[in-house]
Parts: sequence; structure tokens; C-alpha cells
Amino acid sequence: MQRSIALILHGDLVAAFYMYPAIYSLIALFSFLLLHLKFHFKNGHRIILGLFLLNISIIVISFIIKTFLIN
Repeated sequence: MQRSIALILHGDLVAAFYMYPAIYSLIALFSFLLLHLKFHFKNGHRIILGLFLLNISIIVISFIIKTFLIN
């Protein structure tokens, strides 16, 4: 994940995605979490839960693909 963040900072967005596919959804999750802590959105907890489940799904699917399907 650290290398993916470094790639984003250097402007290589596609390589960052290939390095760690969940990087952009994690950025969205943490950004929304910080905004929700500041502004207390009405249904913010549901959005955070949805983003959390999306991140878990992306991480598990990318692990399965990298472990079992790519040789």
C-alpha cells in the first residue's frame, strides 16, 4: 500500500491501481470518514459501512486473483 501511495504522489495513477487495487476506494473511505467526523452526515454510517464492505471485497478478490489465477 505504501508503494501505491508513492506512485500516486508521483502521478502514476494506473500503476498505483495495479500495485494495490483498493487504494482509491480506501482513499474515498478515509476521506468520507474524516468528513463525517467533522460534519455528522445524516446517513454517514451507512455510507461508511458500504465503503468498508466494498474495500474488503476488493482486497479479497485481488488477493484471490493474485494468488490463484496469476502465475
